[in-house]
Amino acid sequence: MPENDKQSLSMVTCTAPVNIAVIKYWGKRDEDLILPINSSLSVTLHQDQLKTTTTVACSRNFQQDRIWLNGKGEDISNPRLQSCLQEIRRFSRKRRNTGDSTSDVSGVSHKVHICSVNNFPTAAGLASSASGYACLVYTLSQLFGVENEQLSAVARQGSGSACRSLYGGFVQWKLGEQLDGKDSLAEQVESESYWPELRVLILVVSAEQKSVGSTSGMHTSVETSQLLKYRADVVVPSRMEEMIRVIRERDFPAFGELTMKDSNQFHAICLDTYPPIFYLNNMSHRIISLVHRYNQYYGETRVAYTFDAGPNAVIYTLQDHLPEFVQVVRHFFPLEVSGEEFVKGLPVCSADLSEELKRDINMEPTPKGIRYIISTKAGPGPCVMKDPNHHLLGADGLPKKTV
Repeated sequence: MPENDKQSLSMVTCTAPVNIAVIKYWGKRDEDLILPINSSLSVTLHQDQLKTTTTVACSRNFQQDRIWLNGKGEDISNPRLQSCLQEIRRFSRKRRNTGDSTSDVSGVSHKVHICSVNNFPTAAGLASSASGYACLVYTLSQLFGVENEQLSAVARQGSGSACRSLYGGFVQWKLGEQLDGKDSLAEQVESESYWPELRVLILVVSAEQKSVGSTSGMHTSVETSQLLKYRADVVVPSRMEEMIRVIRERDFPAFGELTMKDSNQFHAICLDTYPPIFYLNNMSHRIISLVHRYNQYYGETRVAYTFDAGPNAVIYTLQDHLPEFVQVVRHFFPLEVSGEEFVKGLPVCSADLSEELKRDINMEPTPKGIRYIISTKAGPGPCVMKDPNHHLLGADGLPKKTV
């Protein structure tokens, strides 16, 4: 790109977090608008450990919209991508037409180049589509001057749970009642600082792409699972109220039990789907068994699991119980080569295990069953990266060689 043309380049880089649902979203009542059949609630994870980074550039010299994901060029004509781009451009033009001089929308008619990277495995049940679309929509909004309250409905059209990644802390995505989906929005229940003792572990069993994607899985469940309708109509409304209450009361045993029950019901619906969907594997089942045996030893719920559409476990616990449980995982899922980094992210203190605890859990160790652990906590919503060195695109509008 000639030097004088580089000055016509506008560029913004943002980051957005992963969220992990404790009341699951599974199934759409409207597949075009991405409207859910039930409300859901999630915990936003800290971006120091898990995030998507996205740079969007626009220029009058770009010939077409383009996108690169994790260093690889992808098809920009994906309908969900197009929906997000079109909606943001529509909102931006609307602001311009109403004479809002505070927003710079001069580039809304220009083509965009998008470059996005995750610092965690994509499509392995770690909610990469949620952080990805949340980051895309938030970055586009910063570039084109679209107000934040409009973003929830746009992000939802990329990936339903993406609307929850637009906020930090504890977030609910409301079912809504309107046919056009204007009231099916995400809102923060409590901030990331509300429950500082809460900690999160991701036990990475597999980083492979799942065999049945969430979109097709949901569609089949809606078509064939009788349990799904019962869950949406009867179970979830009261669970949402209870989950919000126990979060506000910081009642971990109730929070943990409800989280595990909802995860189990989600996977029961996957089994009730025809043909059945299997997101959990043998290692997932061993982790479930370990958590229950650990809790039974203490006679209370100290640790809770939840699984999204994949085999990796997300563990919730309190800071006081974290070191011992990590040591329990190390003991029953040992690495074959000592010295490898087993725990990534926030540091975890060492702890000793009693022989009585190991004996009561009564499981055979499974070497290499868990590849590694990501240690994290609740975190904030999307943010703008001010330092131009963080841009993933160069001055020519193409991905930097380091991406």
